Amino acid sequence: MPTGTRKEGQVIVEGTRIVGTAPAGARVIDLAGHYVVPGFVDIHNHGGGGASFTSGTADDVITGIHTHRLHGTTTLVASTVTGDMDFLTRRAGLLSELAEQGDIAGIHFEGPFISPCRKGAHSEELLRDPDPADVRKLIDAARGHATMVTLATELPGGLDSVRLLAEHGVIAAIGHTDATYEQTVEAIEAGATVATHLFNAMPPLGHREPGPIAALLEDERVTVELINDGTHLHPAALELAFRHAGADRVAFITDAMDAAGFGDGRYMLGPLEVEVADGVARLVEGGSIAGSTLTLDRAFKRAVTIDRLPVEDAVAALSANPAKLLGRYDRIGSLEPGKDADLVVLDADFDLKGVMRRGEWVVDPQLG
Repeated sequence: MPTGTRKEGQVIVEGTRIVGTAPAGARVIDLAGHYVVPGFVDIHNHGGGGASFTSGTADDVITGIHTHRLHGTTTLVASTVTGDMDFLTRRAGLLSELAEQGDIAGIHFEGPFISPCRKGAHSEELLRDPDPADVRKLIDAARGHATMVTLATELPGGLDSVRLLAEHGVIAAIGHTDATYEQTVEAIEAGATVATHLFNAMPPLGHREPGPIAALLEDERVTVELINDGTHLHPAALELAFRHAGADRVAFITDAMDAAGFGDGRYMLGPLEVEVADGVARLVEGGSIAGSTLTLDRAFKRAVTIDRLPVEDAVAALSANPAKLLGRYDRIGSLEPGKDADLVVLDADFDLKGVMRRGEWVVDPQLG
């Protein structure tokens, strides 16, 4: 609950919403010995189930969405990767249709406005400076469903693009950046409010040159994304983020690509070939980590069993914080009357046993 963990509580669902009182003759599901938590909210996700949000058909995107719903993600923002502007505007058109249908919560453009020094799994020849005119093209192509744009704000046009995004109600996220501490502070002052997968694809924290990490952690206006898969972050880095930013400023993300919920093998991430082995995705050429195969139920379990986070902090990072960032906390992100009936059932070992989205079971806990 928003006030903490409540033992022997009940969640009453009528239609698509959580309600305050149970109607006569209501069906009762006994979940004694289980946790019931809000549905997970993923603000950074490129695909899953063998399907790509970046290059697949509308049916492919639905396949990826359903894969993540099976793992507790009831609200998802679809992320793209770097491509040429014509391709990205066409992609925005397809994804905006799915947003209008309520299948996704919006579109996140990760690239092409990022630093070639910190490009990660993005095609260098397709990168470009964040010209506000190009940023505006993506906003317009998304037809009101552009949720977030990741930028290297130190590049020419970066600060003006941040201001443009803020004016249009789109989250400006600092990521894939080679910015200094001072440049990052300037970008936050201009309106940037998210750190794209903090620690990854940015200069490391230094004692003489603290870089973007220190600036992003210290500013209370910034929400920091973390990929809690055991590969992208050392547990000490995760602990540092929680201790310094606080549990109310962390959002767990998957940064998932096609292989999430699907398996090892070869995949394409945009124009780049990726090899997934033992659940870790790396570029075939160069070996850079290429997104993840993470699902948010695994991120939750790792957070509370390995990282030893309080359940309440993990729930905040998976549900409330990203819901607030999206401006949807009035509908999702907590178990309260009036909100969408999005919930996840976990057993005592924090393994997923049930998923409800808008009042319908995606995974029925009674069927196992």
